[in-house]
Amino acid sequence: MKALLITGPVGVGKTTVAEEVGSRLAAADVPHALIDLDWLSACWPAPSQDPFHFELQLRNLAAVVRNYVEAGVHRIVLAGVVESRADRERYAEVIGAKLNVCRLKADLSVVHARLARRHHAEADLRWHLNRAEELEMLFAAAWIEDFVVSADQPVAEVAQDVISWWLAAERLPIEPVASE
Repeated sequence: MKALLITGPVGVGKTTVAEEVGSRLAAADVPHALIDLDWLSACWPAPSQDPFHFELQLRNLAAVVRNYVEAGVHRIVLAGVVESRADRERYAEVIGAKLNVCRLKADLSVVHARLARRHHAEADLRWHLNRAEELEMLFAAAWIEDFVVSADQPVAEVAQDVISWWLAAERLPIEPVASE
């Protein structure tokens, strides 16, 4: 099984691109599953020791992936925020497969416009705008991804770029080949 996690700041289009990637995999007759990580941790209230429900998300992800694998899935496409290399490693461990990570990047003005369409309450919008900027700085410093794709273009083009990079990453050796 192979897995891809599409990450980036809130509002960049992770879920929309994952859905388009899924449509293209379906058109190519590739058994796959799409998982929006936010839905695996959507509950209230958040435990004080797990404010973003990360541990809950991992437990739910393990169960969902196991069910999909038993159903015959060969590829898993995840959409969600991964904030550190340690978190990336935990996702890969839970999935039990090689995990490639694609970070979507869009101009912050584009992200802000998308968030403004989605969040109408001023406090909610402000929180998401601040979070998008915070995550963009975190991604720039942490280097969590295997590849970065511009999300400033139409969704179909973004999805095609993601798939192209994913396929290229799968062809790379896991261990560096020693030269003689």
